[in-house]
Amino acid sequence: MARIVMKFGGTSVADLDRIKNVARHVKREVDAGHEVAVVVSAMSGKTNELVGWVQGMPKVIGANSPFYDAREYDSVVASGEQVTSGLLAIALQAMDINARSWQGWQIPIRTDNAHGAARILEIDGSDIIKRMGEGQVAVIAGFQGLGPDNRVATLGRGGSDTSAVAIAAAVKADRCDIYTDVDGVYTTDPRIVPQARRLKKIAFEEMLEMASLGAKVLQVRSVELAMVHKVRTFVRSSFEDPDAPGMGDLLNPPGTLICDEDEIVEQEVVTGIAYAKDEAQISLRRLADRPGVSAAIFGPLAESHINVDMIVQNISEDGSKTDMTFTVPSGDVEKAIKVLGDHKEKIGYDVVQNESGLVKVSVIGIGMRSHAGVAATAFRALAEKGINIKAITTSEIKISILIDGPYAELAVRTLHSCYGLDKN
Repeated sequence: MARIVMKFGGTSVADLDRIKNVARHVKREVDAGHEVAVVVSAMSGKTNELVGWVQGMPKVIGANSPFYDAREYDSVVASGEQVTSGLLAIALQAMDINARSWQGWQIPIRTDNAHGAARILEIDGSDIIKRMGEGQVAVIAGFQGLGPDNRVATLGRGGSDTSAVAIAAAVKADRCDIYTDVDGVYTTDPRIVPQARRLKKIAFEEMLEMASLGAKVLQVRSVELAMVHKVRTFVRSSFEDPDAPGMGDLLNPPGTLICDEDEIVEQEVVTGIAYAKDEAQISLRRLADRPGVSAAIFGPLAESHINVDMIVQNISEDGSKTDMTFTVPSGDVEKAIKVLGDHKEKIGYDVVQNESGLVKVSVIGIGMRSHAGVAATAFRALAEKGINIKAITTSEIKISILIDGPYAELAVRTLHSCYGLDKN
């Protein structure tokens, strides 16, 4: 017998028939004798609909400002998961399974006060553990918790993944199964590279890089929590027949296991290729090369919640001037340029330039720590395809390369092939 947390995303619970299918997945684990908790997202499209209502209300009223109270935003958008949890509990009860729905505040899942993007601080799993021990399935509304102001607080888009991993850590689950519309984590996007392979295992660190660099399989925060608390996490497909061979395998179910790197016996040099579109590059020309100039640039950007990624600095021959180039999401370009303009006197640059429509392609693998020449292989392969590199950043287990947008798919296919990821 094991203790399992199962999470089902929006496409998995998109309508009543799919919720019935989810209930069959849960029943399989219950019939095997496992203690089960389930975390659910809102039905596909419902959160977008709820967000649209919130954003539309000030316009309907004719308010002078498009802004709204984030606490009321959370009150509205958290209702989507409440509906799903109740419907799944009803489906399970109809299958003669003892089940009860739970909202985030009932457990409670304690969060900070950042409404709309709250972070989980603490979960008291004692009541859930007690009820699981009595044979009851807890069906928990994901994406939500209870803020210090005693109001519902949501965790940001994709937050149900984070809810599931956090609950798995709180109840000391043997594993956390993330059911989605894909059957695992692939070496790259199969829509771009048909030869992409599903990985049997991937290390927490690799998955964290993949998620933060463009892979959409899991929310970044959920992977961080899984790594900190050592929660063995399986990415699985909810669209496979719940009773298909191997689906009930406790140790090796179909899908991809995200785990500690010590569990991975054969480590590849490169595990996968990720990409992120809609990157933009901003360059500040002829800055004074003096202490504090970087803080003068990136401090105001951080205060404005603008995420800066790749940073490149060039020094003039006489050492008096420097150029600073960095990347931000394309949607933040105008905001970033305004912030820089407001602080131009303090920063001391001559001119600001920007370019949108860029793509960041990343090579990821824990095996890179002990192998030389990984970066050179990427640069050589891209050069042979005539792809110009605009910026480069590296870490122990990743290389990120900024290129022009039209070359994105060619670059992904080229890198996937040059590291042998096409091969079985």
